[in-house]
Amino acid sequence: MDMQFVPAPLVTDPRRRLILFFFLMTAMFMATLDNQIVSTALPTIVGEFGHLERFGWIGSAYLLSLSAVMPLYGKLGDLFGRKYVMMTAITIFTVGSAVCGLAVSMDTLIAARVLQGLGGGGIMVSIFAVNADLFEPRERARYQSYSSLVLMASGAIGPVLGGTMSDLFGWRSIFLVNVPIGFIVLAGLAFMLPYRKPHRRPKIDYAGALLLAMTTTSIVLATDSSELFGALISPQSVGIVAFGVICAVIWVFTERRAPEPIVPLQLFRNSTFSLLLVISIMGGAIAIGMVNYLALFLQTTTGLSPSAAGLLFILLTGGLVCGSLTAGRIISRTGRYKPFAIASLTCSATAFALLSQVHAGTPIAFIGAIMMLHGIGIGLAQQVPIIGVQNAAPARDVGAATGSVTLSRMGGASIAISIYGAIIASGLGTVGISIPGVTDIEQLTPKMMAALPEPSRQAVADIYAAAFSPLFMTSCAIALIGLVAAIMLKPVQLPRAGETEKPQAATAEAAE
Repeated sequence: MDMQFVPAPLVTDPRRRLILFFFLMTAMFMATLDNQIVSTALPTIVGEFGHLERFGWIGSAYLLSLSAVMPLYGKLGDLFGRKYVMMTAITIFTVGSAVCGLAVSMDTLIAARVLQGLGGGGIMVSIFAVNADLFEPRERARYQSYSSLVLMASGAIGPVLGGTMSDLFGWRSIFLVNVPIGFIVLAGLAFMLPYRKPHRRPKIDYAGALLLAMTTTSIVLATDSSELFGALISPQSVGIVAFGVICAVIWVFTERRAPEPIVPLQLFRNSTFSLLLVISIMGGAIAIGMVNYLALFLQTTTGLSPSAAGLLFILLTGGLVCGSLTAGRIISRTGRYKPFAIASLTCSATAFALLSQVHAGTPIAFIGAIMMLHGIGIGLAQQVPIIGVQNAAPARDVGAATGSVTLSRMGGASIAISIYGAIIASGLGTVGISIPGVTDIEQLTPKMMAALPEPSRQAVADIYAAAFSPLFMTSCAIALIGLVAAIMLKPVQLPRAGETEKPQAATAEAAE
C-alpha cells in the first residue's frame, strides 16, 4: 500500500455538518455523563435498596459492558455502515436508561446498567468513527478536540449534576432524563446523517468478539479484586487472571484465521498503531484514572471542603481546554501530531514528580499550578491517539482501529484506578500510631476531618500525604513509559482531503 487516498467528507454542507456534530456531541455527553452522574447519587440508591456490598457494581457493571462491546461496534460500523449501528447503540442506551429509572431492586438496577453500557460503548466508538467520515484528517483534529472537551465537561459536571438532581427530583431522574434526549438525538441522526454503504459483504467474527470481551472483563475484574474479594491476590483473582490469559491466547489464534477479524492483527505490524495504543493506555491511566484520587488527595491533605476542592478542578479543566484547543488548531494547520504527544507526557510526568513532593501545609496556589500543568498535559495529546490510528489504518479498518484505541484508554483507566487504590490502602494500612479522636482513618469524611482538633487534623493530613507520595511516583513512571512511546513515533504528516499521502511517509508505514 504505497499510496492511501483520503475519501471526501460524508457531508459537504458546513452548516449541516455542524448540526450533525452537535447531535453527536449530545449523544456522547449522555453516554459519558452517565458514568460520572451516578457517583453522588449512590448513597441515596443504597439507602433505598440496601445491599451495600453491591454498591461498587452500579459503576463497574456499566464500565465492564461498555469496555467489552467497544471493539465489536467499531467492526460493525466498518461492515454495515456507521449510521444504523450508531442509532442502534443510542436506542439500547435509551431503553437501558428507562429500565434503570424504573428499577425495583438493586439487582434490576445492576442488570439495567449492563444494558446501558452495551449501548454506551457503541455510542463512544461510533462517534469517533462518524467524525472520521464527516471531516478530512486536518479538520478532524480540531473537531476531535471539541469531543475531548465534552468528555472532560461530563467528568467535571457529572458529580455536581447527579447530586443536585437526586436532591430535587429523586435519584431516578438522573436516568430518566436520558430518555427524551435519546429520542431527540435519534430523530436528528435519522434525518440528517447520510448512509454510506460499505463496499463489502459483512462476515462477523463472533468468536473473536466474545473472546475479547471475556479478556477485557477479566482484566477489569482482576484489578478490582481487592474490593471484590478483600485482597488483591486471592484464589479467585488468580483464577480470573488465568482465565483472562487463556482467553487472550485463544483470541490471537482466532483472529489469525478469521476472514473479518474484530481487531485486524496486521494493524499491529504498523509500529505507529502499536505505539499509539501504548500512549492511549498510559494516557487513560494518568488522565481518567487519576481524577478521584486527586479529589481525595486535596480533601485529606489540604483540609479543603469537597466544593473548594472542586474549584481547584476548574484549574485542571481550564488547562485541559487550553491544551486541547491549541493542539487541535495547530495539528489541523501543520498536520503533525508527534510533538504534542511528547509535550503532553512531559507536562504530566513533571506534574506528578512535583506532586509526589507535596506535603501537608503546601500553599494551595502551588498545588493549583501543578494541577493546571497536568490539565494542559492531558489536553495537548487528548486526540493524538485517535487521529494517529485513523490515519495509519487502511480506510476499511478505521472503525476497528478507533474502537481499539478507545478501549485501551478505558482499560488503562480501569487498571490504574485499582493499582492506585491498592497503593493508598497499603500506605494507610501500615500506620501504627493512634490519633486522638480517630478510630479508623479510612472512614474519615472531609466533614469529620474538619471537626477534629488541629493537632489530630495535621497528623491525618501528614499520614495521607505520605501515602500519596508513592502513588504520584507511580503515575510519574506511567507517564514516562508513555513518553518513551511518543518519542519512538514516526514524524507522520496528516494529508488533506482528496489528497494522497506523501509517498515516502506512506511507503514507510506500509513497510512496517
